[in-house]
Amino acid sequence: MILKDKYNLTREENVFVAKKYLKDSVYRSAFLEGMAVTFPQTEAILENATVNNVSAKDVAKVIELRDAWEYLLANLDVSLDLKYLEDLHEIIAREDVPWDRLGKLRTDNVRISGTNYIPKVPNPETASLKINEILESDNSDTEKAITMLLYLMRAQLFLDGNKRIATFACNKILVSTGHGIFSLPPELKEEFAEKLIHFYETDDMDELKTFVYDNCLSGL
Repeated sequence: MILKDKYNLTREENVFVAKKYLKDSVYRSAFLEGMAVTFPQTEAILENATVNNVSAKDVAKVIELRDAWEYLLANLDVSLDLKYLEDLHEIIAREDVPWDRLGKLRTDNVRISGTNYIPKVPNPETASLKINEILESDNSDTEKAITMLLYLMRAQLFLDGNKRIATFACNKILVSTGHGIFSLPPELKEEFAEKLIHFYETDDMDELKTFVYDNCLSGL
């Protein structure tokens, strides 16, 4: 299935949409990562208000998501490459990996809950070639963004924070080209997870790409 651009905005319009829905995007990213925060709690954290019944770690991770959005919007013209992803990782994974592993590709094996799939230890040259292949393809910008999202989720380039890296890379492509924003509706998390496991195990992303296209894009 060929995925055409679903939304066609100017960059300025798309930045406006991203800023307007920033709190919701942060909440949805936190929910996707399994953080124990509600939308009102997320909103309060982002407004620097006192929040009860949320761990200090989850508060810090919500702030990291906000900081990553600010980085994304301030660097729309920066090339999406490994250096960009490494810089982004230094922002979104401060609570998840040791300081000496921030912004660095992993060098050891990782396991993914719910599947026997074990991603290969990343090779920088291979990863860079794959990223360029996606960006330089003849697909629509929207399809490039979704393909990048799923490639980075499956490749697991970093020790932790890979879903967040993937969603921000996807949104960088969408916002910079004026084609909306990606976020997963909380009520679809379980269905998304099931399709993601299938993708991990088969490397067939067609079904999941269509699901994301139909359910996870927003715009004007």
